[in-house]
Amino acid sequence: MALLIASDMHKDMAGQPLLRGVSFKLERRERLTIAGRNGAGKTTLLRMLAGETTIDRGELSVGKGVRIALHDQRPPRERAMALREYLLSGCAEELQIEAQLAALEAKMAAGTNDEATLARYSGAQARLESRGGYLWRNRATAMAHGLGFRDADLDRPLDTFSGGQLTRASLARALATGAEVLLLDEPTNHLDIESLEWLEQTLVDLDAAVVLVAHDRWFLEAVGTAVLELEAGRSRFFAGSWHNWRREQAAREMALGRAIDAQKAEIERMERFIERFRYKASKARQAQSRVKKLSKIERIERDPTDGKGLEFAFAAPERSGRVTFELLDGRIEIGGGGGKAPLVLLEHAELWLERGEHVSLVGPNGTGKTTLIETLAGRRELAAGKLATGHNVQIGYLSQHAEELGAGGGPEQNVLEAAQRATGLNPGRARALLGRFLFSGEEAEKPLSGLSGGERRRLSLAVLVQSGANVLILDEPTNHLDIESREALEDALRAFPGAILLVSHDRALLDAVGTRTVAVEERSLHSYAGGWPEYVRVRDERREGKGSAHVRTLGSAHVPSTEGAHAPPRHSAHAPNGTAPGPATQTKPRAKPKTKGPSKNRLSAQEKAERAVEQAEESLKTLEGELADPAAWATRYESAKSEARHTAATRAVEDAYALLETLID
Repeated sequence: MALLIASDMHKDMAGQPLLRGVSFKLERRERLTIAGRNGAGKTTLLRMLAGETTIDRGELSVGKGVRIALHDQRPPRERAMALREYLLSGCAEELQIEAQLAALEAKMAAGTNDEATLARYSGAQARLESRGGYLWRNRATAMAHGLGFRDADLDRPLDTFSGGQLTRASLARALATGAEVLLLDEPTNHLDIESLEWLEQTLVDLDAAVVLVAHDRWFLEAVGTAVLELEAGRSRFFAGSWHNWRREQAAREMALGRAIDAQKAEIERMERFIERFRYKASKARQAQSRVKKLSKIERIERDPTDGKGLEFAFAAPERSGRVTFELLDGRIEIGGGGGKAPLVLLEHAELWLERGEHVSLVGPNGTGKTTLIETLAGRRELAAGKLATGHNVQIGYLSQHAEELGAGGGPEQNVLEAAQRATGLNPGRARALLGRFLFSGEEAEKPLSGLSGGERRRLSLAVLVQSGANVLILDEPTNHLDIESREALEDALRAFPGAILLVSHDRALLDAVGTRTVAVEERSLHSYAGGWPEYVRVRDERREGKGSAHVRTLGSAHVPSTEGAHAPPRHSAHAPNGTAPGPATQTKPRAKPKTKGPSKNRLSAQEKAERAVEQAEESLKTLEGELADPAAWATRYESAKSEARHTAATRAVEDAYALLETLID
């Protein structure tokens, strides 16, 4: 039985249509991700489901006894209460039942033991038991711990926490309710990777339905079981993972593009015929027929916002030395002064970055990642140790909150003025640069102080691209970016020929960009060969205690290690001509043990599965050619039928590949 059913829901904002005919149903243990561009109405839809925003037209049906909890980006209004009190305040029913039980117990202690009182007491106990019994408070504590709060934090007033911590508190409060329907707006904000992984597992294990909006692609893929796509106010439901929805969306875009091109060619051909023969007596009738036919054609068009995407690339920078910088026996600390000892974040730290390397720096919040990269970027002093910078190194630094924007300018400067000051470009070239980052026309005249988080991030990226740096040091570069902008940044960084040191909680970005991983562990730095997936594998093996030694591949060299780390190259960052010896320790690859090959039956099944893949792909290719005909999209019915055919053909390809994978060792 569905927990929640939305039927033909409409919503206007400021007199303009926002949502039109949104319909879906939500079952228990279903995790629905809402997809759509910024401004498509995702947050508004969540608030409509929570009852915080009115529905202009349509109907929302909620199952009897179903509780709904909303987490969004608004901070708590009441800041005087302690964190524990705030977490428990979301459990109004449990608090009410406990108060009722206490009142009944006092009444019975005074001598009232009639049947009605006992029945009310028994009913209240049963209701509390269905909400977790007397241990329901432990649920709130467990959620707080999972999101990084300690026991000592529970009794702190809310006004002593940062904005990011308050956002995590709001998420913990929603999770603590035990609601049957959880509505989560950007739940991954301000979470480190450890908390993200905990949240993913918690949501997957919940015996509840979840509706969520997020920009973390890895999170969406790990958690989501279905997608509700919002486009031009309309909704489209897709049963399947987020990744499969993206594949179908891309296929639809390709088919739509081919249909538009085919229709455009047909219209141009008809117009040429009309222009050529409309005044020729022998062809006038045919020309007039084509005029009528042309006027009846329903033009296939894209949404006006489809072309407004972020696309950019870094120009090839000047060549630096082989080693861009090297940190030896470094100590990183903060605080101190006024008689207080400084807090040591890292000690005896060693880190190096070579030309062309893309290195990910990972670790829990508060372990010193930002302080370290600020030191490497020359914005902080090194407490102890040696930091050597290589030949011709030009660093481009992107801070977490884009604090560098507007440096040296007046408080009322606009986007264009800030860009000119940071890049040294003349107004014309600065406008051209800003246009590539979606600041065109009047957008370039916006005051810097009025920019949203996403706009500030795009502006800081524009400045970074223009800098010509050959070493990029990036602190959470995807903050406030939508999925399309994140993917554009990912493509640009992956193609960047210089060196990158990347701090991010966006695991999709780490996976795509990083070629080596440096982890902050126990106030020290450990380097792991390979990108994010390789690091996670080694990390999980260490947690599970599976063996004490691991061998990972860095380039063509196999580097053994008992700590999951490989030693830095022992050479100077100022080596002549940027040259340096390779790793000091290399071992020959082990000979692979001989294994028995697959059986004849297995080989035959593999060949059959491979033919099935080829046939499914050929069928999909043929269908996509048919769908390029404008007639396949001429009416709503034909569009729905074409979309269903394409979905079925796409899934046939996926099923064929899945079968083949089960047959290949």
